Amino acid sequence: MRLTMWRILTLAMVATTLGSVAAEAQTYTPPQARRQFISVAYNWLYTWPQRLADHPLEDLLGTPVDDADPPHDYRTRDGSTFIDLLEFTRRGQGASVTVYPIGMSVGPTLGVRGSVENLPDIRFAFDGPGALDSYALTNAIAYDVGAGVYVADRAPGWGLGSYAFMLGGVGKITSDLGSGQRYFAEGGGGIQSGPLGFEISVKFGWNQLNEPVEHSFYTLPINLRATVSF
Repeated sequence: MRLTMWRILTLAMVATTLGSVAAEAQTYTPPQARRQFISVAYNWLYTWPQRLADHPLEDLLGTPVDDADPPHDYRTRDGSTFIDLLEFTRRGQGASVTVYPIGMSVGPTLGVRGSVENLPDIRFAFDGPGALDSYALTNAIAYDVGAGVYVADRAPGWGLGSYAFMLGGVGKITSDLGSGQRYFAEGGGGIQSGPLGFEISVKFGWNQLNEPVEHSFYTLPINLRATVSF
C-alpha cells in the first residue's frame, strides 16, 4: 500500500513538472489588427501656384516670361506683353477609393487608388500683340488611378495605429477648355482608430492640355482626407 502511494505521488509530481514546462514553452501571441481591404475617403485640397511663368504662360505665348512689377503679375522677357493673373482657386474637394489586394494590417502592402478631384480655376488676361487676349481653365476635374506601397502599423480593435505611403499614376482631365492627361506622384501618411482615419499627403501633378495650344501646368496640393476602411 505504501509503495502504491509513493508511485501515485511520484507520478503526480512528474505530471505537474511537465505541465509547468509545457506552459512556459508556449509563446504569448498578442492580438493582431484585422486586415483591411478597402478604404473610402473624402478629401480637401489646398493648392499653391507653381511656376506659372514657365507653365503654362511660356507654352501659351511661345516666348520666355518673367515676373513683372505691379500692377501686372508677369511680362514677356522682351517687354512686349503684360499678363495679369485674374484667378487661381486654391481650395478644392475630391473623393477616392483605395484597394489593398492582399490586405493592410502590419508591415508593407500594395495599394491601388482611384480618385476624382478638382483642379484650380486659372484665368489670365494678356495685354500685347500676341494672338491670345485671355486664358481660362474652369471646371477642371482630374480622374486619377495610381498604385504604390503602404507601410502600416495598425492596432487591434479601436487602438490607435498609423501608416505611410508612396504612390504614382496617371489621370485624365476634363474641363471647359478641353480634355487632357496628367501624371502624378503622392506621398503621405495617416492615423487610424478602428475603421476611422485621417490622412495628410502632398500630391505633385504634371497636367497637360491641348487647347488653345499644347501647354502644361504643375499642381502641388496638400490633401487632407477623412477615411473609412473595411
